[in-house]
Amino acid sequence: MKMDNVIQAKDLCKIYQMGEVEVSALCGVSLNIKRGEVLAIMGPSGSGKSTLMNLLGCLDRPTRGEYILDGEMVSHLDDDQLAEIRNRKVGFVFQNFNLLPRMTALGNVELPLRYSGENGSRHEKAKKSLQAVGLADRMDHKPMELSGGEQQRVAIARALVNHPAIIMADEPTGNLDSKSSKEIMDLLINLNKVSGTTLIIVTHNPSVAARASRVIHLYDGLIAKDNGK
Repeated sequence: MKMDNVIQAKDLCKIYQMGEVEVSALCGVSLNIKRGEVLAIMGPSGSGKSTLMNLLGCLDRPTRGEYILDGEMVSHLDDDQLAEIRNRKVGFVFQNFNLLPRMTALGNVELPLRYSGENGSRHEKAKKSLQAVGLADRMDHKPMELSGGEQQRVAIARALVNHPAIIMADEPTGNLDSKSSKEIMDLLINLNKVSGTTLIIVTHNPSVAARASRVIHLYDGLIAKDNGK
């Protein structure tokens, strides 16, 4: 039986060395996130949002503190171990889509499966993931042949293909018009309801944050407000 909290973070601190000066980006963040929760992280520039996303997404390690992701202690892993956990446990959706321009939509979605060493069912899993985001008829198109909203759907399909424990969405509607933004948020919320995958959204946009079941506000590297408490 899986635990209720997919994320357990205790006293996360991140200090960067800038020459002879130490800069504290996170100053002791403790946070539990339930499995299947939709959480929005907000705060002004420099508040620690990106740093927290990097730690929760296993892109970086904390200077101090403990982080348990889906039952595994990951705060003290080395770079190779973090990369392996990241590929299995985390799906990423970025503002700029981060698609490889020379690959088709299908090829882009297959990438996480390639990295995990999967061979046999890779093609079929990628097709199913694209079908789930409504792109069954666009699989052979390259990113430049797709609209911004369609490119973000490809990115979401890629994030979902490994059935991760969490999806990290960093300003997922930042480069989209209002109609496409609503469609992408509708898609993410619906996928969360259908699959139960935990969704963490980093955003400046109050209308995006309003779609979350819980919102935390960061200021100066600390959680200043959490409407889930």
